[in-house]
Amino acid sequence: MPALRRPYGDGGGGELNTPRLRPGTAEGAGLDPEEIGHLVREVRALTEGERPWAPGVVVVAGRGPVVAVAEAAGWAVRYASYDEGTDSGVELPPEARVPMTVDTPFDLASLTKLFTSVAAVQQLERGTLGLDAPVAAYLPEFTAAAEHGITVRQLLTHTSGLRPELPLHDLPSAAARLAALRAEAPLTGPGTAYRYSDLNLLLLQHVLERVTGRPLDALVRDGITRPLGMAATRFGPCPGAAATEDQRRPWGKVNRGMLRGVVHDENAWALGGVAGHAGLFSTGRDLAVLCRALLSGGAYGTARVLGADHVRLMLAPPGLGFAVDQPWFMGDPAPAGTAGHTGFTGTSLLLDPTTDTFLVLLANTVHPRRRPPDNGPRAAAATRLFRAARGR
Repeated sequence: MPALRRPYGDGGGGELNTPRLRPGTAEGAGLDPEEIGHLVREVRALTEGERPWAPGVVVVAGRGPVVAVAEAAGWAVRYASYDEGTDSGVELPPEARVPMTVDTPFDLASLTKLFTSVAAVQQLERGTLGLDAPVAAYLPEFTAAAEHGITVRQLLTHTSGLRPELPLHDLPSAAARLAALRAEAPLTGPGTAYRYSDLNLLLLQHVLERVTGRPLDALVRDGITRPLGMAATRFGPCPGAAATEDQRRPWGKVNRGMLRGVVHDENAWALGGVAGHAGLFSTGRDLAVLCRALLSGGAYGTARVLGADHVRLMLAPPGLGFAVDQPWFMGDPAPAGTAGHTGFTGTSLLLDPTTDTFLVLLANTVHPRRRPPDNGPRAAAATRLFRAARGR
């Protein structure tokens, strides 16, 4: 397959001049200040009490090029460990805790999937990848995908039929992990049902690396984060990040202790920290730039990372990599066509082309240990933002 000829986003000599984000007010962004005030207070309250939704949160939200909200609350690092006996975190002394700031990096978990998806759509735009092409056209040695006719579209829409994950972290070597991916057959017929799966993005990573001849971290850096000026977004390690989990069995899948600045996802860790489904770290400000670029048809400042037609393709229901019209975290009612994603560590973003708004909500909800996910606060924040947009 053809190799990547040049990085995306070189700006073509500066012919673009798409507005960049700038700080402002709710009024300046055309948002109802009362609803935005409620949003900020409610997000801050998520960090309060003995068992908060999260020890710390960051929220960045706006409309058009105006950032109306950029707030942080709570702690990036609050606990030294988790105590099974009391089912609670062992708190650090106040002087040893690390306050959350708007510039604190987070382990993005499954928000990484969005970057892998953008990298794939870039290759669709270049013609080096076919949306309905079989994975076997690029990876004939992935025998199970070849036998069942899994396509690139099915990977991007989670309709391949593959199970949610494989215990790659339990396998003894890189060769064994690769062999397991190659042999993994779908549970149901490809194209017949939706089943969210990390394996889709792991296979897509291998497709992208084959068609471009470059590793995923280089594709993300040169095609997305560098041209957009997202200097805080990278695969780990990231020493200053918000802490995640005291990762131990039986709630975790491996015994690693309290994690900070290294990828939380066990499979991404076993794969060296760079994976199609997890591994990136970023900040609220950087993710707001990605939202702004997509809302602007793939351009930001003098850089273009996608053409407008391919942005529309990616965000049209059911979405390519992006979830679209999902009220369980996007609020109810969210404007039709609202797109976004969540991450297991407590991260989420969404963007709405109809109202030209975006919301980034980052939290370390798995610190000091994972719990069943509660998406209510995400939906509530989104609902506040969309009310603010409709009220003006």
